[in-house]
Amino acid sequence: MSSVIEGMLKAYTPQSKTEYEGAIQEIMQEISLLGLWRAKFFEHAAFYGGTSLRILHGLGRFSEDLDFSLLKPDPDFRLLPFVKAIEEELEISGLKVSVDHKIKHSEGSIRSAFLKTGTLETFIRIGLDQQLQRHTQSNEVIKIKLEIDVDPPPGFETEVRYLTRPFPFSVRTYVPEDLFAGKVHALLCRPYKVRVKGRDWYDLIWYVSKGFRLHLSHLESRMRQSGHYKDAAPLTPQIFLKLIEEKIAGLDVKAAREDIRRFISIPREIEGWSQSFFLSLLPRIQYK
Repeated sequence: MSSVIEGMLKAYTPQSKTEYEGAIQEIMQEISLLGLWRAKFFEHAAFYGGTSLRILHGLGRFSEDLDFSLLKPDPDFRLLPFVKAIEEELEISGLKVSVDHKIKHSEGSIRSAFLKTGTLETFIRIGLDQQLQRHTQSNEVIKIKLEIDVDPPPGFETEVRYLTRPFPFSVRTYVPEDLFAGKVHALLCRPYKVRVKGRDWYDLIWYVSKGFRLHLSHLESRMRQSGHYKDAAPLTPQIFLKLIEEKIAGLDVKAAREDIRRFISIPREIEGWSQSFFLSLLPRIQYK
């Protein structure tokens, strides 16, 4: 087993195949951030989204994707060289990966790529017991998805935070108030045809419980850019509250619970979810 992977796995106590997969996926994410740092990616971009909360702020749920935003719009930005740097860092650390080179440079502002490692091959490499190996198909993969917004809305701030795993390095990220705005934008503006994301509601609880303020003007910038707020008047707390109350009224709480269940280790922490519970959070939201 690679000493890097071995050392990072000590921070986990996985008991099942699913828990091992989650731990390895998160280790892949952290090593990927190290590779990006080595490639000076954070001179151009900032880390945001659920995985940034998990890795940098201790959010209590797992997260699948690595989400980034350029510091300023650049439609010609190329993600592939940085993905190559991640691939090299993962392989040096003992994880053999393949890269989806079909990075879509569509008309939209999001660029994406996937890195995958064979689950069975990885289990063998890190020396997991034979029983886990026998219950793993040869075509199973553990993957991470990278997405970067090359046309970010204005009005956000960033900060530098430090990680120690697998080695000390730094990551540029959105400040919590702007991370909160990005999460609320996702919560309010995801298309209704998209499966309800219990992860959004889990994160809302986390932000409110931590006392982070919501940067309302950045939320407004995001909503105007995506076409979800067109009023000539600024977005006020009163208007925001009306919008989120309407969202809560249409929330399928059962579906939200089902979505988040596989990302948490303590299922009972979501037993109390209800529309009235989420409404009770709203007076506690503070604004920047």
